[in-house]
Order: sequence, then C-alpha cells, then structure tokens
Amino acid sequence: MAQVKRSFPVTGMTCASCVLQVEKALLAEPGVEGVTVNLATNTAQVVGVEAALDGQRLQRAVRIAGYDLLITEPGKAAIEAERIQEHRLADLRRRLWTSVVLSTPLVVIAMFLMHEPWANWAMRSLSTPVVLVLGWPFFEQAWQQARHLRANMDTLVAVSTGVAYAFSVFNVLLPSFWTARGLEPHVYFETAAVVITFILLGKYLEELAKAGTSGAIKKLMGLRPSSVLREEPEGSKEVPIAEVNVDDVLIVRPGESIAVDGVVISGESHVDESMISGEAIPVAKSAGAKVLAGTINQAGAFRMRAQQVGAGTLLAQIVRAVQEAQGSKAPVQLLVDKVAAVFVPVVIVIALVSALLWWALGGEHAFTQGLLALVTVLVIACPCALGLATPTAIMAGMGKGAENGILIKDAESLERARRTTAIVLDKTGTITEGHPQVMEAVGLDDVRTKRALRAIGSRSKHPLALCIVGYVQRQASDIAYGDDPIVDHFEELVGKGGKADIDGSTCLMGNRRLLEEHGVAIKGEWSEREKRWQEAAYTMVWLAVAGHVCAAIAISDRIKPSAASAIARLKRAGIKVYMQTGDARRTAQVVADAVGIDQFRSEVLPKDKAAFVVGLQQQGQVVAMVGDGINDSEALAKADVSVAMGRGSDIAMDVARMTLITDDLNALPRAIELSRRTVSVIRQNLFWAFIYNIIGVPIAAGVLYPLNGFLLNPMLAGAAMALSSVSVVSNSLRLRWAKLGP
Repeated sequence: MAQVKRSFPVTGMTCASCVLQVEKALLAEPGVEGVTVNLATNTAQVVGVEAALDGQRLQRAVRIAGYDLLITEPGKAAIEAERIQEHRLADLRRRLWTSVVLSTPLVVIAMFLMHEPWANWAMRSLSTPVVLVLGWPFFEQAWQQARHLRANMDTLVAVSTGVAYAFSVFNVLLPSFWTARGLEPHVYFETAAVVITFILLGKYLEELAKAGTSGAIKKLMGLRPSSVLREEPEGSKEVPIAEVNVDDVLIVRPGESIAVDGVVISGESHVDESMISGEAIPVAKSAGAKVLAGTINQAGAFRMRAQQVGAGTLLAQIVRAVQEAQGSKAPVQLLVDKVAAVFVPVVIVIALVSALLWWALGGEHAFTQGLLALVTVLVIACPCALGLATPTAIMAGMGKGAENGILIKDAESLERARRTTAIVLDKTGTITEGHPQVMEAVGLDDVRTKRALRAIGSRSKHPLALCIVGYVQRQASDIAYGDDPIVDHFEELVGKGGKADIDGSTCLMGNRRLLEEHGVAIKGEWSEREKRWQEAAYTMVWLAVAGHVCAAIAISDRIKPSAASAIARLKRAGIKVYMQTGDARRTAQVVADAVGIDQFRSEVLPKDKAAFVVGLQQQGQVVAMVGDGINDSEALAKADVSVAMGRGSDIAMDVARMTLITDDLNALPRAIELSRRTVSVIRQNLFWAFIYNIIGVPIAAGVLYPLNGFLLNPMLAGAAMALSSVSVVSNSLRLRWAKLGP
C-alpha cells in the first residue's frame, strides 16, 4: 500500500521532552510508519498508509499525551502553524508586559521596603496574579505531564516557582511556626514572580527569533499576487488567485507578479526570474515561452494561458519542499533526543539531592538555603536550548538555501554535503546548458533519410533526438508527419540511441557504440569528418540503414559561463572533480579542458556512471553526483549526496536529495558551503546548550559555596535560563545573513 505524508500543527510543546512525547504518541498508532516533530515550527510530519493518517485518531492520541494536534486541510498545516504562532506571540507579549508591570514594584519593595509591616502582604498581592494567572499555563502543562508520569520544562518552572510561592504564603499566614523555633520567616514572592517574568521574556524572544528563521518561506509565499486579470466572455475581470483554473487566459501587465505557471500566447516582455532561478538578467518572453508563478514581469504586457495553478506551480512545490525539509531531523538530533529523554528527571533528582544535602549539612540556615538551591536548580536547567539547537539551525539553513536556488529535501542531506570529497558531474545539462543545437548535418539531401530521422527521433524523449527532429522539421517543413514511413518496431537503447524496423530495413540512430555493436563501420570520409567534429567538441549522432551509414549530425551544447569558476572553487576546497559523459573521448577532452577538469570518463552508459560512483565510495570517498537526466538517476541513487539540476527530468529530481533550481553551477559550491556553515552553527548551539547546563546546574546547587560562599540567586537563574534559549535561536539566525560566495 502506498505511503503518504501529512503535516499537522501541534500545540502545547515547550521543550525537547515534549517533542519526544508527541512522536511516541503518534508512532504508537497502527499504520503510522514515521513521525518527525519539529519544535521550531510546531508541526508534526506523519508518514504512513493513507487510512492511518486520520486526523481525528491522531488528534486523540496526541491529546491523551497532554498536547493537541490540529486538523487542517492537506497543505494548510504551515499556514495554520503560522496563525498559531502569531496568536502565541500576542499572548506572550500581553503576559510579559503585565508581568513586568507587577514585578517591578514587587522587586522595589523586596529590596528597599521589606521590613515595613505591610511589605509581605503587598508582595503577596503583587506576586499572586504573576504566578497563578500569568504563569498558569506552566502549571497546567506540568499537571498534564504529571498525569502521565512525565516531566518537561513546564514541570521545572511550575515546581520551582510553586515551591517558592507556597513557602512564602505559608510564612505570611503562619509566621509563628518559625518564630517559635527562633528562626525568621523569609518570603520569596519576588523570586517566584521575577523567575516567571524572565521565563516569559525568554519565551517571547524565542518565538520572535523562531519566526525569523522561517522568513525565507514567508518571502517565497509572498511572491504570488492575491488577484489576477482574467479574460472572460464579457471582457477582462480582476479575480482572486484561488479562482484561476487551468486553461484560463490571463493578462499580465507591466510590473506585476505572475500568478500561475503557464505559456505566453501573445505579446512580448522580459521577466525577472531571479527569485526562482537566481538569474539576475531578465529573460525575454514571447509567444510559446513558459512563465512561472512568482516571477515579475518587466516593461511589456502579454497574454498567457494557465497550465499549473495552486499547489501545482513550481513556486508552490518549492515552498512545500522547503517546509518539509525544515521539519526533518538531522542525524545529530538523535543524540539530543536521547539526552532530552532523561534530562528533566535527572534535573529533578539533582534538585532534591542538593536540597537534602543542604538540610543535612547547611547549619543555621539549612532549610532556607536548601529550599533556594532546589528552586534555583529547577529554574536554571534548560531543556529548551537543547530542543531548539538543531531545528532552528536547519530551518535557517534550508531557508538560506531556497534564497540561493538550492532546494534540500532533508536535514540529513544538508548535514552530509559538507563531508563531500569527490564530485561527479554529468556533462550535458550540468556543465553544458542542456540546449543542444545542430551545427552541421551531412546526408540529409535524401527525403527518405529525413523521414527516417524524424520517425525514429519522434519516438524518443532524449534531448538530442528532440533537437534533431526539430532541425529536420525546419529543413523539411513541406514534408507532413503523415508522410513518415511506418515504424514496425522501435527500441530505445539507453546511453546509445534508438533502433527501429522501417520498410523492412533495420535503422539505427545514435552514437558510435550503437553502430559498432551492430557491425556498422564508420570509415573513409565519415571517419575524417568524425575527427574534425570531435576536435570542435561536437556530439555526433549517426543514422545507419541496412548496415550502412547514410547520415551524420553534429550537435553542440554551449558550456555554462559559470562552469569553470564553480569547478575551480570546488577544487580550491580540496574536492576532487570528475566528469562523465556518453560522448566520444575527444569531445569530452575538449569540454574538460575548457572547464578545468583533469579526470573524466567518456562513452559511458548509465550503469557505468553508477559503478564509477560506487568505485569511488569503495576508495573511501564521500561522493556527490550531479546530473539532470533519466540516465543519471541510478548514479544519483548510489551517491552519498545526490544533486539534480532543476531544469532536468522529473525522475532525476525525484531521486536526488538536493536540487539546484538555477542554471548557475556556482550554486553547487554554495550548497556545500551552506552545509558547512549550518553544521557549524548546530555544533555551536549544542555546545552552548550542553555547557550551560553542565556548568549552571552544579553552581545552582551550591557547589561553589564551600569555596567562596557564592550562592546563585534564583532570579539570576531565571534570567540565565531565558538567555540560553534566546542565544541559541539568535545564533541560528546568523545563517540568514551569511555570504555563501559568488
């Protein structure tokens, strides 16, 4: 049964522990085969058989776990998640400012007026709404976790502030309990309130920063206009983009964004496609030219016919691909998940042990200091930073890639690309532009030859065959397709050409290898011509009928202007660069010399390409394969890092884990640089998240007190906890402004 993938917004998650609980709940459902929950986007990607992805059933499972899963229309999860994020930001902003207003006089009283007879009652009045109203969501989530015998960040916050607040209320209502024992009843209302305030501040800044990491997606989604001008029987009419259907005729005016994918039917203009392809120079468009949603029309106006609308447009596919990639997990996240699974229980144990040690060994103020140590340990521990370290960096990296014409399908590919030691490039469509043109043709004087070429070539989808068919049609426009001979049998031989039976004769159309395998010799004048064409870097296609060569076509495909600089940049980075092609050796040599490639393989078949990739891997190389055609798909599947050119075949793009949607080959070294920078940021985030907890928790427990008498104030612990999450997300945001090179 076929697998499907759906995304759902998830609410109630606050840390890495929550992510694990939601994943566990969803994976327990029958038919669910894979789940990836992302704290940074508050979404869950669920993979399984279609019948298993019933929203109601999945929602029930998540609710039982103490969270909520929202049911949305397919493809609308990201929009709903964004709406939830906006609502959460507004709620946090309101709670934060109310908390600041109440906590400020509370701190003033605690610092300067605490000995006034009314001080404790005033502090209780000010702290109660902060802890029990503004901080209530922490207690609510902690209770949900406790019902399932689990703990998360909310547990730490609720227990720490709840203990401080409850202890203080007890001391205000029953001070005699302590005075009768010769002890002064201290209160910690300001501690509980200020900790709540700092945590709300951290959460608010964290949400702001998380919203920033998805800026690239919002920018892409904002490329489409909200309405279009559509031709109708009664005249042109402005209609919402949602009402546009396939085959509708639209009018695109100067300066407008194009709403859907389609083809120009009349008019001329230049279109800025830089936001999709990365090409800075506007592209000329006239009748028959394809146009893409999200690109911007320049000075002219034209009429176009809609071919792909809504989710079918290239822009929508790019947005969907980036959203799915941003929700995927990097392999390093597996370590984080293991730590997160035990983090909160371990912190609670450390807090209790530190309190017990203080009460046993602390002397005169043992109880008070033990209580403060317990509160401080619970407050300073931060599973949020661990939960955000990887996904925020992945989100920012994926978004940066999309802005540079690099679509990455999953976090694993983004992480792995930096380890690339060898890159294998296909020639046609990767190093060259992929727009073959016939430069010379010999033997086409005979009408029967032209008909044979057209009859065989029209049955193939190979770019060279289509190029020849177009050339023949232009040269013999007076010959109708109905005049072509009857083809009794046609066989496409991948990597070689095509074979057909026409009028009782076997016809071969393809490269030298195809002819040699069928015993057809290329000699005499044909051989001399072959040498000249090879020296000019032409690709040759032969036509043989009944065992004899009767025509030859020389085809040229221009080398991309960016190829030489991109290859030079890869070599400077210490990466070995190889080229593979089905062309003859001399043709391959000329192209390799022109772009600076020292090692190349010519006259290779698709299976040979894949075998070469495997051979490099067996030598210990981490191999990236870059191609654009069906004949590259096997090699792409074998490679450690697979990269498809965006103008290539659908099969190549389906197989590849990374797609360059620009013709600029410099996007390839940019992708590797992006991988290096993203992994660097992930490591920095994880280092600071781990080191913060490793250092902060012992200090909060009072490990420095025997050495220098230092005890960490719980309010400072709350500030440090907030800062740790914000610093991790802010560090990830640096990727948005990173320069990836020319």
